[in-house]
Formats: sequence, C-alpha cells, structure tokens
Amino acid sequence: MRFNEHSDLAGQHAFLSASKYHWINYEDDRLEEVWRNAQAARRGTELHAFAHEAIRLGIKLPRSTKTLNAYVNDAIGYRMRTEQILFYSQNCYGTADSIIFNKDTLRIHDLKTGLIAGSMHQLEVYAALFCLEYGFKPGLIEIILRIYQNDEVLEEEPDVDEIAHIMSKIIVFDQRIMDFQQTKG
Repeated sequence: MRFNEHSDLAGQHAFLSASKYHWINYEDDRLEEVWRNAQAARRGTELHAFAHEAIRLGIKLPRSTKTLNAYVNDAIGYRMRTEQILFYSQNCYGTADSIIFNKDTLRIHDLKTGLIAGSMHQLEVYAALFCLEYGFKPGLIEIILRIYQNDEVLEEEPDVDEIAHIMSKIIVFDQRIMDFQQTKG
C-alpha cells in the first residue's frame, strides 16, 4: 500500500481529530460551543499578535476604553516590552504580555480577549518569575499588575508575602520535579 503524503498537514491537528476524540460524543449544541470557543481562542491569538506588533512599532490606537486600544496605548505609554519570557527553569517559565521594570517599579499587563475572567494569580506568577530570574526581593520593589478585559482595566498591587510564597513554591516544586526526573528517569 502506498499512503498519501499530506505533507502540508504534518504536525497539525484537525478540529475533528482522532487525538481529540471527545467530539464523537457531542450533540450539535456542544459541537457549536466547542467550535465557537476554538474560534475565540484563534482570534485571541491574532489579537495578541496584532497588539505585539502595534506596541513594538509604537503605533497607538484611537483613544478609547476598548480593551485592545487601552492595552496597546498603555503599553506604549509605559514603554513596555511585549511577549517577554520570564524564566526560572525548564520546568517553570512563562511569557508576560507586556512588562517593564523602571525605577524600582515592576509593571506587568495582561491582555484577555476571551470570555473566561482573567486572574491576578497568573500575573503574580510572572512577578515571582521576574524576581527569581533577576534577583529582586518583592518587598524592595513596587509591583503593579493589570488585566485588560471586557473594556475594563483591573489593577492590583499584590501582597509581597504572596509573591514571596509563589517564589518559594516555584523553587520547591522545581526541585521536586528534578528529583522525580532523577528517580523515575
């Protein structure tokens, strides 16, 4: 038997793929819900890419309370870096949507385009990763976290003890994972 190549599809997955086989149990309404969620996720990825380019190029959007406009304009105004990887180890790293550290102030902004409410916990992890990677104690710097979603801006100055707790957890859990890798090898 000579199989067809389909080389243009290598490494991709169809919406109705075998590896995500749960769709075989869907009714029409569930199929539509999952399809709409997948489209929203794709659009979110596109909006993040657009925001990244606008910020990188310094192109402000019309002044507005709309989520994307406010996020892009604020990131440009604060001279933030976008899509910055924060790295502790191969087991723990993440990409902050936009970030800046200036005059002992860490500012992290996150763009949320989906329906699920954003959580400051994600941004707290980014702050902990920043402190670990660059050697800062959270109590010695100011930390400002913002989530842009649903045409609102949520801002928080996190409890420094919470950031320190997350830092400790990262260190301990990373070591535990390395121990697992050594013993289960």
